[in-house]
Amino acid sequence: MNVRRRSSVAALAATAVIGVAAAPAVAADPSPSATTSAPSTAASGLYGSGDPQFDGVWRQSLALLAQDTAGVVPSSKAVKWLTDQQCDDGSFAPFRAEPAKACDAETMVDTNNTAAAVQALWAVGGHGDVVDEALGWLKSVQNKDGGWGYSPGTPSDANSTSVVIGALTATETDPEGVEKNSKSPYDALLALALPCAEDKGAGAFAFQPDKDGKLLANADATAAGLLGALGKGLVTEAGETTDAASCANADEPTREQAAANAAAYLTDALAKDGHLKSALGGSPDQPDYGNTTDAVTALAAQGGADKAAGPLAWLKKNAGQWAEESGPAAYAQLIFAAHATGTDPRDFGGTDLVEQLNATGPAPQGAKASDTATTTGKAADEDEDEKKDDSPFGVWWYVGVCLVFGIGIGFLISNRGKKQQP
Repeated sequence: MNVRRRSSVAALAATAVIGVAAAPAVAADPSPSATTSAPSTAASGLYGSGDPQFDGVWRQSLALLAQDTAGVVPSSKAVKWLTDQQCDDGSFAPFRAEPAKACDAETMVDTNNTAAAVQALWAVGGHGDVVDEALGWLKSVQNKDGGWGYSPGTPSDANSTSVVIGALTATETDPEGVEKNSKSPYDALLALALPCAEDKGAGAFAFQPDKDGKLLANADATAAGLLGALGKGLVTEAGETTDAASCANADEPTREQAAANAAAYLTDALAKDGHLKSALGGSPDQPDYGNTTDAVTALAAQGGADKAAGPLAWLKKNAGQWAEESGPAAYAQLIFAAHATGTDPRDFGGTDLVEQLNATGPAPQGAKASDTATTTGKAADEDEDEKKDDSPFGVWWYVGVCLVFGIGIGFLISNRGKKQQP
């Protein structure tokens, strides 16, 4: 998940460096502080206090989706902030300072923010017209290979294609039936999977082919591609438990086999330290919280919560400070990870992720009616289960870092699109 903006290299690089410590794979407040032009979050309905120009729609979408996932009814003001950001053609940009002003050719709309908004607004309900228009725009900018790039007309990449697949499946639209030039999104995605015969990166997904057409393993793209191959969105349940597996060769792997191969790659990448690493500009390797969270979600979705037990335990112990510094999207990512692994998001390594997320913006309306009656009983059951099970992993999921990508006509800051070797 990415945010793109025409800007100076220096400004983008500064954002990316901050992102390593504070922003998840899906832009969680990448700006170090709010600028004088940034709106008051309390007044506007926007979650987070950082300058929203790069990630306003993204973090708002994740915040609303995470609240819904945790059984919270979001603030109507917060939902309106998001719907007001939509352009007349159905698309979304990272942020529009003047939503009453019509979008024009200079408005930097993109697939990632549009797909995230679709998933959030579908979840909270009551905005079918906004969702339909957004889906119509996404279909209109589909590439001939069946996939999507971050911006309309740019080459397809694993991250963008996967987040759009998530929007399609979340709205009960079969991606197989969304074709361009007889190619579906899955065709584009599988074309970015590295074969098992590769000496390095076997089974991984590449973000995009490099300038020579070679596929380079990218852990962030692998987590995204795994979910995309399974037809999963930002919110997913744990998959059926499977045994650990190595990459399996196939001339034409199925979506499920590509996902299993990606899971094998991520498992190997996480084996040593329990987390993924990131380095920028010659700086030492450091933990990549956002991409590790992505990996937890992806592994749980593919093979059950047990597959993600190691990195999940690491996140519980270490991710609290990262989320506090990063803002609402980071809390949301962790809530998605908790959901995918069956972990209680209100006690994630001692942190109430839901309470912390709610505190970054307008107060929610309350709990869902369907959840209110069962909350007390569920908590009691979970406490009893924990007494019976001394495992450090809970009973109960997300989406690294902002990174700069030059794509010819501009610069792409991609949380989920950074080129890295774990």
